[in-house]
Amino acid sequence: MPTPQRLVEDGIRHWGRLPDRPAAANPLDAYTGLTRRLKSLRLKEWVGFTLLHPDWYSSLIIQDAHYLASSEIYAYDRTAGALHQHAANAPGGSPALPARLLDSACRFERDGYRIAFSFSRAFARHRIELDIAATLKAPAVRGELELDAAAATPALSVSSRLPGGSMYTHKAAFPALGVLRVGDAEITFDPTRDLAVLDEHRSLLPYRTNWLWGTFATLTDAGEVVGANFAARPELPGEPEESCLWTPGRCEPLGDVVFEPASADPSATWHIASRDGRVDVVFEPEGRKRVKHNLGLFAIDYFQLFGHYRGVLRGAEGDFEIKNVHGVCESMKARL
Repeated sequence: MPTPQRLVEDGIRHWGRLPDRPAAANPLDAYTGLTRRLKSLRLKEWVGFTLLHPDWYSSLIIQDAHYLASSEIYAYDRTAGALHQHAANAPGGSPALPARLLDSACRFERDGYRIAFSFSRAFARHRIELDIAATLKAPAVRGELELDAAAATPALSVSSRLPGGSMYTHKAAFPALGVLRVGDAEITFDPTRDLAVLDEHRSLLPYRTNWLWGTFATLTDAGEVVGANFAARPELPGEPEESCLWTPGRCEPLGDVVFEPASADPSATWHIASRDGRVDVVFEPEGRKRVKHNLGLFAIDYFQLFGHYRGVLRGAEGDFEIKNVHGVCESMKARL
C-alpha cells in the first residue's frame, strides 16, 4: 500500500503497518466535537531519541500527557561509571509536538533547560540541539547533532488498536554527526559508527498501561544499519506490534516477543527473543534510570536500563551476529 498522506483521512483512520510515516499524524482527527475534546485528555505524545555511542549511553525525550508536559535527558559515562540526569516540567500542550513532525520542529524550553528537534524531509537532515545549564546535581549538557535521514533505516510506522485505546508510533535509526559536551567532557559522534534512534508516539493509551520495550542498532562493516525494535504489551488479536528487525534496506515485521529477566536483581541480564527465533539476544545492563511516583489516581513505575546486546538477528536475506551493541530496555507500569 502507498503511504497515506494523513493518518486519518475523511474521518477514517488507517490501521496496520504503514510503509512510512504519514505527512500528518494526529489520531484526534478521527473524532469531532465533545468526543474529540474528551479523547484529547487521553492522548499521550512524545518524541525522543536513544543515542548510540561506544563511550556514552544517553536518551532524551519531550513528552506531553496533555495535563502535564515534561522532558528528560540522561548521559552515562561508561569510563567513570557516572550517570548525569536533567528533567523539567511544563503545562500540558506547551511543547506543541506537530502532527507534521518530519517537516517541522519541536522544542521544550524552561529557564536553563532547552531541548529542540528539527526535521527536514526535503533536505534529508534532522537536528538535535541541547542547551541545559549545570545544576547542583548534574553538569551542563550542550551541543548539536545532525542526523542523516538519507542513510537511515526504513521506517517502522505502526497504527494499531489496543485494549481500551490505540497506538501510533514511528521509529527509525539515523547516522549521527556532531559534538555533545557534558561538563568538561567532549563527545564526538561519528556517522560511520554512531546512531540516533527516533521514537515518536501519538497514542490514546488506556488508563492502566504497561509495556516492555527495547531497541538497539549498529553499523556493519559495509556501512549499513542493522538492529531491532521490540515491545510486549497487552494486544488485541491480529493487531500489529511495534516490533521489527532493521536489516540493510529493510524494516522486517516482528511479533510475539518475550522478555525474560534472569532474576529480580536490577542488574540481571534479560533474554529477549521472538517465538519464531528471528531475534534472539541477551541484554546486559550497565545502569538504570528510574522514575517512580504515586499520586493516587495517577502513578508511574518506570525504569530504563542501558547497556549492551549480544546474540543474533535472522533477517530475510541472512543472519547478523550482534556483539557488544549499545541499546536500552525498559519497563513501564502506569495509571495515566
